[in-house]
Parts: sequence; structure tokens; C-alpha cells
Amino acid sequence: MISFGAGRRQGLESDLIEAKPLARAALRLCVLASGSAGNCSVLVAETEGESTFWLIDAGLSMKRTRALLAGIGLADRLPRGIILTHLDNDHANPSVIDGFGDDVPVFLHRRHLGRAEREQRLFRRTEVLDNPVRLGAGCSVRVRLAHHDIDGSAALRFTLEHENGCCELGYATDIGRPTAELVDHLAGVDVLAIESNYCPKMQERADRPAILKARVMGGSGHLSNQQCVRMVRAIAPQRHVVLLHLSRQCNTPELAAIEHLGSEYQLSVSSQHEPTSWIEARLRPAGTSRVRAETLFEA
Repeated sequence: MISFGAGRRQGLESDLIEAKPLARAALRLCVLASGSAGNCSVLVAETEGESTFWLIDAGLSMKRTRALLAGIGLADRLPRGIILTHLDNDHANPSVIDGFGDDVPVFLHRRHLGRAEREQRLFRRTEVLDNPVRLGAGCSVRVRLAHHDIDGSAALRFTLEHENGCCELGYATDIGRPTAELVDHLAGVDVLAIESNYCPKMQERADRPAILKARVMGGSGHLSNQQCVRMVRAIAPQRHVVLLHLSRQCNTPELAAIEHLGSEYQLSVSSQHEPTSWIEARLRPAGTSRVRAETLFEA
């Protein structure tokens, strides 16, 4: 994991301590693994000392998923649900989804139901991602479909409601290209996890089929490092950005991170091989205005 923004961190922490309400509420994110070999993250909702967790995507093996959950202290607990951004194998491994049993629902965007049915991947407790979906424990999610291949990928905005305010976290991977609609959907979240898949120069030079390069860079594949930072600046996350789904062949953590130098938010870069630290979206007091997306943003 690479972190930046340390120069602002102490001041931000002081401000948050002074404004911290008496009651505790937070959303916490840990990216267990992210990349073409498999994607899986854990989202925890904490209120008054109680916590519930969900998986965002389940693209690893069951053995590795259980081992990584054990490593972050969740070995003996079931997720409240599995939320799939889309059905590509590196995001949706049927063995993991079935492995958790009937007590764990699987949330799919309505657009993905047809593919799931064709591929015999309608799970026993499939639920539709509509707006909003009440996940329980005071947490809900809103979804906007981003451009990715034929059926798109679900960009997620999580909100944890509390009597003193709310926590908000955005999660967007495999999103094809920047759009004003997607920026507005994620605007002003406290923590933003977003893909930064490739360096265009490395992509052009890579020994890859031309059809694959065209898919990745054609507007319905993945975001480049430069497209990512452009979106981040328009979304204006309040505290922390997590970079997702870096290409092993056409990117490096250093190239992805350097685009964000000088930013006021903290930065983490996810890995295919080890989890990130816990990243927390904190309570925003009731009555605080939501930051609006840049109105002049154009795709």
C-alpha cells in the first residue's frame, strides 16, 4: 500500500477529533485483493460498538477468501450479503458465492440478471440492486451503471445513517470511461475506491492483441491513470482515495500514485497480493451540505 497526503493528515485528524460526536458510527473498507486475478473487498458498518459486514465482489477462490477474512479477524462470521459489481469471473466466482450458503444473499444489478440466467448463475438468494437498497444495520446502497463491456458495471454509493449524521463511501471499478452522471453519483463521499487500471504508454507498448487493447481503452473497458485522477478531482472525496484494479502488465503502483501528488486526500493503492489497511469513512454531522460534482465536467 502506498500513502500520500501525510502533510495534511495531522490537521485533518485534529479537525475530526474536535468535531467528533459522542456516538460512534463509521463505514470501514478493506480491499482484500484487486486485479485481473480476482477482486474482493470487505465493507463493515459500525454503530454503537456493533458491526456488520458485506463482501463487495467475490472473485477469489473460497480457500483464499476464507484465509484473508481470517487475517482481518472475520474467520467465524458470515457476511450479511455479497454485492457484485458485475459477473466477470474475476469479480464473481460461483464457488465462493455458493460456498457461503443460503443464508447469504447475493445482490445483482437488474441489467445483469439476464446474463446470470443464461450462464446458470442465478443464485439461490439473488436480490436486485435497485435504488436505494436497504442492506440493514442502518446501511443502504445506491447504484449507477457504468460503461463496461455489454452489461456495464455497478458503481456503488454506500450510506450509513445515524441520528447525528451519516457516513458515505463510494466504490467504482471496471467503469470504462468518465461520465458526468457517474461523477454526480459519487460526489463528495468521504472515502472513494476507484479503478486506476492502466498507463496508456505501457498499454500501447504491451505485447497484447490489438483487440484487447481496443477493449481496454475503447470507453467500455477500464480507466487509465489519467482518467482516474480526472474523475477523482471532479468527485472531490473528502478524506481518502483507494486505487483499484491496477493492471499487472500495463501499470505500476508508482505510476498510478504519482498522478495524485499534491492532493489533500490520503491515498492508498490496492494490491493483488495483500489486503489494504482498514480505511474509514467517518460520520458527517447532520446538516452538513453534500459536496456537488463539478457542473462543467464533461466525459
